[in-house]
Amino acid sequence: MCGISGLFDPQGTRDFDRALLSRINNIQSHRGPDEDGLHLEPGLGLGHRRLSVIDLSTGQQPLFNEDGSVAIVFNGEIYNFRELVPELQALGYRFRTRSDTEVIVHAWQAWGEACVHRLRGMFAFALWDRRQQTLFLARDRLGVKPMHYAWLPDGSFVFGSELKVVTAHPAFQHEIDPLAVEEYFAFGYVQDPRCIYQGAHKLPAGHTLTLRRGQGNRPEPKPYWDLHFTNDSRLSYADAQAELLARVKEAVRLRLVADVPLGAFLSGGVDSSAVVATMAGLSDTPVHTCAIGFDDPKFNESDFARQVAERYHTDHRLEIVSGGSDFDLIDTLAWLYDEPYADSSALPTYRVCQMARKHVTVALSGDGGDEAFGGYRRHRLHLGEEAVRGRLPLGLRRGLFGPLGHWYPKADWAPRPLRAKTTFQALAMDSVQAYCHTMSKLRDDERRALFTPEFQRSLGGYRALDVFRRHAANAHTDDPLALVQYLDYKTWLVSDINTKVDRAGMAHSLEVREPLMDHELVQWIATLPSSYKIRGGEGKAIFKQAFEPLLPHDVLHRPKMGFSVPLATWLREPLKDRVRQALLGERMRDSGYFNPSTVRRLIDEHNSGLRDHATALWSLLMFEAFLRVSDGGVAHG
Repeated sequence: MCGISGLFDPQGTRDFDRALLSRINNIQSHRGPDEDGLHLEPGLGLGHRRLSVIDLSTGQQPLFNEDGSVAIVFNGEIYNFRELVPELQALGYRFRTRSDTEVIVHAWQAWGEACVHRLRGMFAFALWDRRQQTLFLARDRLGVKPMHYAWLPDGSFVFGSELKVVTAHPAFQHEIDPLAVEEYFAFGYVQDPRCIYQGAHKLPAGHTLTLRRGQGNRPEPKPYWDLHFTNDSRLSYADAQAELLARVKEAVRLRLVADVPLGAFLSGGVDSSAVVATMAGLSDTPVHTCAIGFDDPKFNESDFARQVAERYHTDHRLEIVSGGSDFDLIDTLAWLYDEPYADSSALPTYRVCQMARKHVTVALSGDGGDEAFGGYRRHRLHLGEEAVRGRLPLGLRRGLFGPLGHWYPKADWAPRPLRAKTTFQALAMDSVQAYCHTMSKLRDDERRALFTPEFQRSLGGYRALDVFRRHAANAHTDDPLALVQYLDYKTWLVSDINTKVDRAGMAHSLEVREPLMDHELVQWIATLPSSYKIRGGEGKAIFKQAFEPLLPHDVLHRPKMGFSVPLATWLREPLKDRVRQALLGERMRDSGYFNPSTVRRLIDEHNSGLRDHATALWSLLMFEAFLRVSDGGVAHG
């Protein structure tokens, strides 16, 4: 696991400054504290920060082929590299290292751009072929590893694992993209491929970007893989359970290869517990497990984690986070994420990575299970809404449920079944708009009230819904559950979950591996009927039943808690003064984005207990922290 960076001149005439390349490369030194490497030649600079995990002695980067004509900088792991080595040797390629990085170099020589189809793993890499005068960038299928890039005003190209590499270039223009602000306040993150700054981009998951010397135009990323929900498997439910266990076991086994200490996160949820149970079955020694708990019992899953740890005799470590103890992290997170990022679970994720790194260099997680098996409550609610939408035409639903959604109170204080405002609003929409509505942190009407008229005009009619519309057009499925799962894979999983885990792990030089995001496993699960996933009103049905012999009943069949924090209470108590000072301060007012009277109302209503505006206030607080850090108000490094 590493950080990569680079500079490219399409004309090949510019000599890049070594000191500049070193500086932008080292700004992400947290991603690779073990070694750094640079390579420069006319029109090209490649930088690398290394976290040594495999082939500790000879895996340095940039890594070259035998004659030095091909060079690569690589972030990630290729889990099938040992299977590819003999195949490439049979084609005449000689290996000088035991690293998976060298496999990519020879795979490029053998198969060109199609090499990515042969790679099973998480990766982002940049490969330079001097003979072909080609720079080739690639990102893994599910976007576990990041890649950012920009074209600079002088026509040169800069890329890096983190956005801070790109923005550290002195020629980069730090102009905020209004459309990115709209997306952030809708989703809590800026959706790939957009970045918070105009001119910067994220290479989308499952895409490559090929730059050739002498190209007259700026090439666009090209997709090489997509997830296809066929839901057409003919396996019986029992046979599918057996094959699921075997496939999960294979995905975990592939991720146990490391030349450094390895462990797992154990939250007490179904997914991480299943990964730990599988690891224990594959290991001759106790698995190292780490968990974070909260002093608020409504948010504390540590007892469930302890049950699993005791069952499998893991070497288990637990830390409790108390309210008011972690808020200095707000500025740290703003620096790490480079963009406004509003998922409050970034706080405990940062802490569990920090704790894990004291004992291991690699940790396996259970991320991806809910997306694969329909495990979120929103998935079940969407299917219920779809049943209504299927019986009533859109025009009738708009006339019936639209007024109800408008006038029904936002009853945050009421029992969950009585909080019907969002449901009424969703029933007045088509399927894609309704799911976007469900997924939004601040919904359309809330954003319109928050944004100033001037800022709304700068959007030119753009709405965050356009992101969901674009992806839904490529889903190619009529299955209601499959559609929203596809949207999750394209939006939430890549831009929220994977971003959160990558930055939190790399902040502590910890490599996190996600077996439930193995692309072959994910594609196989997508062939299973949706009735295997949500069954009898229960999400992740086949996954839970497959692991019933291996996990405690209380872990498998309890209400999903999620890796959340007691945010509403924190914002009313220890963060109360900070929220008011930050959100009503000069920086937010001068941005011109926000209506001060709306911000003041959100604060007052939340503090009084009349409404729960925790999501909106946290989103605003993290945006203010981003503005402050990006203005140079906070030093890190």
